[in-house]
Amino acid sequence: MVLRRLWKVDAFIDQYVFPDGKLGPFYEVIHAGETVGFETRDVESLREHYRLTLGHWLERLERCRKEAVAIVGEATYRVWRLYMTASMHGFATGRLNVLQTLLAKPENGRANLPLTRKDLYCA
Repeated sequence: MVLRRLWKVDAFIDQYVFPDGKLGPFYEVIHAGETVGFETRDVESLREHYRLTLGHWLERLERCRKEAVAIVGEATYRVWRLYMTASMHGFATGRLNVLQTLLAKPENGRANLPLTRKDLYCA
């Protein structure tokens, strides 16, 4: 989930990248989950990781430019290249963030999850 975005960026993304997508603030996801009985068990920022991921996607897109343009056309290729480049910069500078959230629905007071984040990764 992206936490902070600018209006002009939203307009570009809404029109050209994810026309039917909706990214909301983190607290709305937590509220929606807790409203239906989930509890928040873990939240982790993956901002730096996502910058790296975008860098890999962008490198692969540029490496396969000819094939990508043949499939989607020059305009769409350029839109996605711009979107990934700008997003990578946003994540690198802290203007954008993505959070991974673990919600659990307890049964009889037990969430049935490992006790620590380390345990989650090893489970």
